[in-house]
Amino acid sequence: MDTVLAGNKPRIGFVGVGWIGKNRLEAVAKENTAEIAAISDPNPAFVEGALGVTPNADVIGSLDEMASADLEGIVIATPSALHAAQSIEALNKGKAVFCQKPLGRTAKEVNDVVQAAQKQDVLLSVDFSYRFTNGIKALKQVLDSGELGTIYGANLVFHNAYGPDKPWYFDPKLAGGGCVMDLGIHLVDLLVWLLDNPEVNEVSSQLFSKAKLLQDINEQVEDYAVAQLLINSSIAVQMACSWNLPAGVDAVIEVSFYGTNGGVAFKNINGSFYDFTTERFYGTSRQTISTPGDSWGGKAAVNWVEELSQNGNKFNSDAFQYVKSAEILDRIYKRG
Repeated sequence: MDTVLAGNKPRIGFVGVGWIGKNRLEAVAKENTAEIAAISDPNPAFVEGALGVTPNADVIGSLDEMASADLEGIVIATPSALHAAQSIEALNKGKAVFCQKPLGRTAKEVNDVVQAAQKQDVLLSVDFSYRFTNGIKALKQVLDSGELGTIYGANLVFHNAYGPDKPWYFDPKLAGGGCVMDLGIHLVDLLVWLLDNPEVNEVSSQLFSKAKLLQDINEQVEDYAVAQLLINSSIAVQMACSWNLPAGVDAVIEVSFYGTNGGVAFKNINGSFYDFTTERFYGTSRQTISTPGDSWGGKAAVNWVEELSQNGNKFNSDAFQYVKSAEILDRIYKRG
């Protein structure tokens, strides 16, 4: 499955074209780097909306049909409980896969998907979109340069003043978890990606549901969570995330690192879900190194299409980072 498409646009399909699926479809269509050849969704209104963006796409009734169609890749934007099985089905048919997070509800599910991609030697990517913000790119440049000296602390935050609007989010068997699986997963992914697969020495956590410690992760989902990690035997990480927190703004999002030569912080502006700034800290002074204004929401999908087109449909070992992140999530949830 390693044929390079030699500049030709890959033919791709979308399974699930609700809000997030349609958003990613629009991003890919705008770049015009792929032929959106097929769409599938059980909701006729969603199908109609997607056809408004890509009127020449075939409407296909099921993933099974799409996985057997003349396509190079499939975008999966369905409820979380379906992600692992649908990804494996598509990968086993030789299709490149771009999946919404979470790739799986547990580390085992995620590992099963990555193993399928490796076995079939096909491309697998997950929609961890914050990697593609200008602010996070600027932060990574600082980390990679070594200019912070010895890093000893990190602060990761994602508070959402609102909660999910679909009932399945509140069923742990369907969602895999609550605010950690929904929001904290982005923070954990950034930690693993930014620090290049760090060793995780210790993990402790406290999960709450409706202001009480969560009693059973198989029956409840958390709406507030804090976790403490020790990584590389030298970096203390504090993480917090929540739904419906009375934070006074729509959202509080932060990824900060501190070292012996200063710090660097990526933060949202005025409670925005979309606008971020990144600052470099020097003692009591600071320097802005990235300002808002980039359109980043669909860049992960666009990047997947570009990789598929330029490098061919072949396995990228970076996918093992998804397993590392899922293992950390399992430890936060105290599974196993």
